[in-house]
Amino acid sequence: MSETSLSILSFSETSNPWVRAITSQLQNLKEGHLSLTLPSGQTLHFGEGDPHASVILKNNTPLRKLILNGDLALAESYLDGDWECPDLTALFDVALANEHVFSLDNKGGWLFRNLNRLRHLLNANSKQGSKRNISYHYDLGNDFYGHWLDETMTYSSALFQGDESLESAQKRKYRTIADMAELKAEEKVLEIGCGWGGFSQIAAEEYDCHIDGLTLSQEQLAFAQNRYTQNSIDHLARASLTDYRDATGQYDKIVSIEMFEAVGYENWDTYFKAVKKLLKPGGVAVLQIILIENDRFESYRKGVDFIQRYIFPGGLLPSVDALNESVTKNGLTLTDSHLFGTSYAKTCEIWQKNFQHAWDDIKSLGFDQRFKRMWEYYLSYCEAGFKAGTINVGLFKIVNDNA
Repeated sequence: MSETSLSILSFSETSNPWVRAITSQLQNLKEGHLSLTLPSGQTLHFGEGDPHASVILKNNTPLRKLILNGDLALAESYLDGDWECPDLTALFDVALANEHVFSLDNKGGWLFRNLNRLRHLLNANSKQGSKRNISYHYDLGNDFYGHWLDETMTYSSALFQGDESLESAQKRKYRTIADMAELKAEEKVLEIGCGWGGFSQIAAEEYDCHIDGLTLSQEQLAFAQNRYTQNSIDHLARASLTDYRDATGQYDKIVSIEMFEAVGYENWDTYFKAVKKLLKPGGVAVLQIILIENDRFESYRKGVDFIQRYIFPGGLLPSVDALNESVTKNGLTLTDSHLFGTSYAKTCEIWQKNFQHAWDDIKSLGFDQRFKRMWEYYLSYCEAGFKAGTINVGLFKIVNDNA
């Protein structure tokens, strides 16, 4: 492949409007370096220094889709195999460092944008919709997740200290949440979105709590129940296929780890009303939540991104300000928080490596190359976002002190 400058592009490429539009825009790159290999084999270079990313176009479809329909369409062309990138995380690093270049002042074509918005609205989190949306992602199979998650089967950010393993950092996260919630022996604890039961096991074994876990995933329910039995804690830990809106009783403490993102904006108040109803007066809830920056929230809320379209249908991240507003207006008080986005970047990096290493085993479960590309795009997309700080993750301590 030859390296070239814009001034010596082949005639066919200089006459291609998509190539001309993109290369003109990329000349404004200020941070990092991007090499772009065109379908002819010519390679163009933009910017200098780190981070460095390379994109290899198999055809000009990705350029057309990006210009006409925005970054979601570009992602779809990656799933279709129209372009390759040896390091997707590095590409997202460059893009986030040069948002003025990659935005193209374009949020997507009108028809494409509104079609995706309609799809998102159809994924609204009614009780039936929530069950369908959760099943879409979490019922891919316990074998699938078991191939690349750590031994605790935890699918949420770890909390790292030094060079510890992912398993150790996940257990650190669980214990941090338990301590933040001030768990005590014999207390009744509700976990909204219990996953495969990792936190429930810690709460039962190490804090001697009675814990009820709620999930909407059949696969998770079966795994968690077996986990409790195998570890002889089924007298303390229980799991059920229950929507948070149908939960009853009152609890000393509530824990919810990266479940709030699946609630949906239209149900935030319903969620916090449920938390207040289920939490005893003076009780404490600790929520682990992925966040978007305050100044990005409104535009993000009105659009549809890659994660919402392909990974978590019906999902929406809150900003800190939007979260606090919903907490407060529903009679609860946010008293403490701890942000640890860099730990999530590291978690995603490890997940990506595990996923790639285990691909042959995952493929044998019946997943195809498009699925692989979707998940590697997703994990790199998230890793870069957490590194750049456009998204974050935090623990939030909420008190029911207004009984």
